[in-house]
This record gives sequence, structure tokens and C-alpha cells, in this order.
Amino acid sequence: MSRTLLFAASVAFMLTAACQQSPANSDAQGASSASYYDIKEHPDAWSGGVRMVEISTPKGKFHVWVKRVGNNPKLKLLLLHGGPGATHDYLEAFDSFLPAEGVEYYYYDQLGSGRSDHPTDDDLWTIDRFVSEVDQVRAAIGADKSNFCLLGQSWGGILAMEYALAHQDQLKCLVISNMMASIPAYNAYADKVLKPQMDPAKLALIEQLEKAGKTDDPRYMGTLMSEFYEKHILRRPAAEWPEPVLYSFGQINRQIYVLMQGPSEMGASGRLEHWDRFADLKRITVPTLVISGKYDTMDPAYMARMAKQMPNGTLLATNGGHFAMYDDQQAYFDGLNAFLRKYR
Repeated sequence: MSRTLLFAASVAFMLTAACQQSPANSDAQGASSASYYDIKEHPDAWSGGVRMVEISTPKGKFHVWVKRVGNNPKLKLLLLHGGPGATHDYLEAFDSFLPAEGVEYYYYDQLGSGRSDHPTDDDLWTIDRFVSEVDQVRAAIGADKSNFCLLGQSWGGILAMEYALAHQDQLKCLVISNMMASIPAYNAYADKVLKPQMDPAKLALIEQLEKAGKTDDPRYMGTLMSEFYEKHILRRPAAEWPEPVLYSFGQINRQIYVLMQGPSEMGASGRLEHWDRFADLKRITVPTLVISGKYDTMDPAYMARMAKQMPNGTLLATNGGHFAMYDDQQAYFDGLNAFLRKYR
């Protein structure tokens, strides 16, 4: 850099231009740095954006944990975690990419998960009840058609699709991340594509343990980790997995998880076994981003068809797995931010 003053001047000019074009510092592209961190309109600021939101259910009132990051009245993005029964924590990679874009976003532990209340009544764990919960959280954060965007990952993607079909009048945009619109199609992909890729002896052991109801046997997850999780969930050695991911896995509410999606990690059963909304996707007319992963447990070709099925659907195809926000991080967030930029 010290060879010529001309080169140094060029570098200085480029750096200055880059700073002037930074989304976080340009009102033309989003909230300015000052307004993004403005807390005066947020009574939750004294607790770092965290609050417990009261929700009503057929079984009484409960509270769910919500945390706001940033301030942008034009775009409030609510993040729906997977599971069902996991926690918001594994989504915390969003902290490295959304603030610079001026996106106001909300982490949230669904009822029965993480820091939210943990009722034990099985009647609570239905799609319709979860959709009602999401709508109550939406109202609590002051979101509506003018500013509300919903991002659902994995099971959260099911919930996001169902919310859009029930309350599209409240949505500005939608993101379906790493989730097919049909559990039967998801199971068929696992049977026809993913399982044949596995070592036959190890697959036989997994299926034997599942059939015997011994998914708590150490050999079950021990085999799945190398044969399935490191290839299709987060494509790095488990020893390198980030702490938020490990924490979320360790906190899964098994009561909800097994009841709704079943005990197997190689397919879904439970209350979701026959869930299929592909034919209804054409009714989702709000701008929608569908994010797929080449190595995901979700069929990327099917997810491409999902995007085409929706009148305003767009596909973001990554080279990641189910957690592409980690194993193809740059592509995931470049694509997500480009989409959100249109609506903030």
C-alpha cells in the first residue's frame, strides 16, 4: 500500500465510498445507525429488548419469551425456530448479519420451549394453537401488514406457511427456510435419497433401534451424528459446531418433539405425519423467499417447485445443509438480506 501515493489515494477513495454505501449508515437503504439503536420508543429497552409476552390459549394464559434487536418501524422480522420444541438460540448467527442491514428482528421461544412457559397439556401442541400464538406475538410487537415479515426455519417453516395461509392480511413478506411443504414428500425423500447414501450396516442399526423404541440408546445418536447430522444438518465435524446450536439441541422439549414429529431422526411421524400444504401454496401471494440447501434433509428440487408454486415466490439455493445459516453462511445471508432490503 505504500508503493505510490496514487495507490494509497485510490484505496482511501474506495474505503470512503464503501462507508458511504453501508446499509447501516444510509437512510436511503434502511435505518441509520443512530435510529437503528434508538431506544426511546421501546419500553423493553431497560431489559435489553427482552420481555415475556402473555398469550391466551384454550387451556389458559401463559407467557412466551421474546427479545427485540434493533429499531426499524418499517420492517419487523419475527424468527420462528425449529423443533418443534427447540429454542431460538441456534438462530443467533443472525446477530452477525442483520444489524448492519438495519433490520429490526425478534428472537422468540415458542410455548413449551426455552425460556417460555412449559405447560404439559398435550392438547396445546397443535398447529392451529401455535398459529394463534404467533399472531398474538405479532400484535404484541406492534407488527402489521405495513411492516411484518416472518421467517420460519425447519418446523418454524411449517408454522410460517400455516400462518401465511391463516393471516396473510397481516404480512408484508415471508421467508421459508429449509422446510418442505409436505411431510409425506419429506419422508419419501429420506427413504429414496438420503437413506441409500448411508452405510448399509449403520442404517440397519439405526432402523433396528427405532423399531425397538430405543432411540435413547447412545449408539443411535452416535451413529446418526457421523452418518446423517454432519452430512445433512450442519456440514462440519460436530466438534466444530457452534455453541448456540449445541445448546438448542440440548434444550429440546422431547414431549412436544416426539408428540408432533415422532422419535425418529430419519423421518417424521406423530401429529405432523400427514401434513401437506403444497397445493395451498398458490394462495400465498405475499413476496416469499424459499431457502434450500443442496445437502439438506429437505429435497432442494421440491423446494424449487415450492417457490414456483407461489405467485411471488423466489428461490435462494445454497450449498449448505439444514443449517445453511452456518455451513453456507455467506450465501444464506447475502440472499436473505437482498430479499429483506426490498421491504425495509
